[in-house]
Amino acid sequence: MRVLVGGGTGFIGTALSQLLKARGHEVTLVSRQRGPGRITWDELATSGLPRCDAAVNLAGENILNPLRRWNEAFQKEVLSSRLETTDLLARAITKAPQAPQAWILVTGVGVVLGRGGGAIGHMLLPFRLGLGGPIGSGQQFFPWIHIGDLAGILAHALEASHVQGVLNGVAPASTTTNAEFAQALGTALGRPAFIPLPSTVVQAVFGQERAIMLLEGQKVIPRRTLATGYQYSFPELGAALKEIIA
Repeated sequence: MRVLVGGGTGFIGTALSQLLKARGHEVTLVSRQRGPGRITWDELATSGLPRCDAAVNLAGENILNPLRRWNEAFQKEVLSSRLETTDLLARAITKAPQAPQAWILVTGVGVVLGRGGGAIGHMLLPFRLGLGGPIGSGQQFFPWIHIGDLAGILAHALEASHVQGVLNGVAPASTTTNAEFAQALGTALGRPAFIPLPSTVVQAVFGQERAIMLLEGQKVIPRRTLATGYQYSFPELGAALKEIIA
C-alpha cells in the first residue's frame, strides 16, 4: 500500500513508518519541512493529495510538554495543531480523484513507552538516580502502551478491511495504577521508586488543568482493539519496560 502519514517525523510516526516499510508498504510523510520521501502541509494544501491507498494523521503538539506553560497561546497551539492538519487532510481527501481506502486519525492514546522518546525520556533520569516514585497519591489509573504495539495497531487497522470505528491505543494490562507503574520501572532499573512527586509540584509545573490528566488518570480497556484480532507484542508492563531499558 501507499500510505500518507501526517506528522510522521515524530516519535510515533517514525515507529509507524519503519514498521510499514518493513511490511513492504511505501510511505510518504507530511511535515513542516521538505525532504526525501516527504511533502509539506503547504504542498498538500496547494497541490492536493498525492496518490495513496491510506492516510494517517499523527500531527499534534504534545499537550504534556513540561517546557511549555499552559497559557492561552499554548492551548490554541495544541488545538490548532490537531484541527487544522485534520481539516487540511480531510479537504485533500474530498477533492482527490481517487480517495484512499483507509483514513486514520490518532487523537488519544495511553502513555506511549519506547526507546529514544515518549514519556520514558522524561522519567529515566530521576528513576536512575533512585529519586523516582508515584505521582500524587499513586492510586490513579495509568493507561500505557508500548510504541511497538501502538504502531502495530495502526498498521493492523490499515491492512485489515474489517477494522472500523474507535480503537483504544492502550495495553490490555492498562488497569495499572501509577504507583504500580513506578514500582515496575524502578524494578526494571534496579532502583528504589518510593519518593512521591507531590500534587502541588505537578500543578505548579503543568498548571491545574493539565495536572488533572496526571493526578486523576483514567481506566481504559482496549476491548474493541482486541476484538479486531490484534495480537499484542507487549501486553504486560514488566516485559515492555525490560525491552525498552535493555
